[in-house]
Amino acid sequence: MNKSLGIGFVGGGFITKFHIQSMIGVRDCQVLGVTSKTKSSAEDSASLAKKLGLGDAKVFDNVQEMVADQRIDAIWICAPNYTRIEVMEEIALTIESGRGSLVGIACEKPLGRNVKEAKKVLEICQRLELLDGYLENQVFAPSVTRGKGIIWGRGASVTGRPYLARASEEHSGPHMPWFWEGELQGGGVLNDMMCHSVEEARYMLTKPGAPRDTLTPLSVNAYASCLKWQRSKYSDILKNQSNGRLDYQNRPSEDFARSLIEYKDENDEKLIVETTTSWCFVGPGLRLSMELFGPEYSMFVNTLDTDLKVFFSREVSNHQGEDLIEKQNAESGQMPVVSSEADVYGYTAENRHMVECFLKGVRPKENFTDGVAITELLMTAYMSAEQGVTIKFPPPDLDQFVPMVAKGKWNPKKQ
Repeated sequence: MNKSLGIGFVGGGFITKFHIQSMIGVRDCQVLGVTSKTKSSAEDSASLAKKLGLGDAKVFDNVQEMVADQRIDAIWICAPNYTRIEVMEEIALTIESGRGSLVGIACEKPLGRNVKEAKKVLEICQRLELLDGYLENQVFAPSVTRGKGIIWGRGASVTGRPYLARASEEHSGPHMPWFWEGELQGGGVLNDMMCHSVEEARYMLTKPGAPRDTLTPLSVNAYASCLKWQRSKYSDILKNQSNGRLDYQNRPSEDFARSLIEYKDENDEKLIVETTTSWCFVGPGLRLSMELFGPEYSMFVNTLDTDLKVFFSREVSNHQGEDLIEKQNAESGQMPVVSSEADVYGYTAENRHMVECFLKGVRPKENFTDGVAITELLMTAYMSAEQGVTIKFPPPDLDQFVPMVAKGKWNPKKQ
């Protein structure tokens, strides 16, 4: 293995650029390739990597061509959800035909649109005998990891383990039209964003150093609805932005969801995870929050409680953008500023961990097994929301379940 990891990105969009920006703070790696269905996005991401001095990133025509390049040691999959299996099969075809070799694959959330797909991604990676890293940035966020260390070290060690975790992610909606389409994305906001909250909360409730499966899921209760984007004014916006493809009057995806997951720990003590997630949040921008409670302590994180705020009066008019905070909703008034989003949201620490593990030949602590486990919980949440009941975990036929929203057959107005 080289002393520097050569990384190739599949997908050149928003999330790839976030990862590339974060790698300024990661040692012993170079961004050497990008491929995307949209060549212009691949060119933009490759140019960004070069501009930041992260490597001589080349634009490849396809996945196989990039994997076959001997400079590429690992692949970061950041392409749309509906391409997961296609990308993995392209990687497998290249390696198994002897035209390329890799040490590992890192994949953005969710691992699959459903349990069957997530397990297929894991199976292919294991068949190729590659290391696997699940790119769940929020479990690497400094406030989360530092808070966990303090809570468990000073609170749980004296008065007992934490028993309740609450996590949420909220913003005004995704960047690209395919995110809004249930059949392509695999669902709505529950699949897109609750994956973060469920895994972050599970991580916080797990004893430091213990395997994540020391927590056993017992039941899932969930609710989902379309509160904002099915209203005619907003469904028209989506239809116009997608050239008529998105029809939220008849084929919406959920823009709000909540879940309550009941676990037991290794001592049969009951633990609770509460999550909420939303594409209909109106505020300065993306809000991530985490709360943790135990017998004699608590912990709170809110990414909008920033150490930097700016104020612009109504006399200041400027361009729309996201230069202050991701999913920025306004350009005037008092605005929180996240000074380094890649660091605050956990991307830098996440990628540092993946690179270090791949170079050492060690499986990352956040891996595809975790990605499968979270997909199983999310699909059970969809079952619960559709049936309006609490579902005991694991439910039968979970591997074959596809949510109604992912089939284009969900409409809360007609229920």
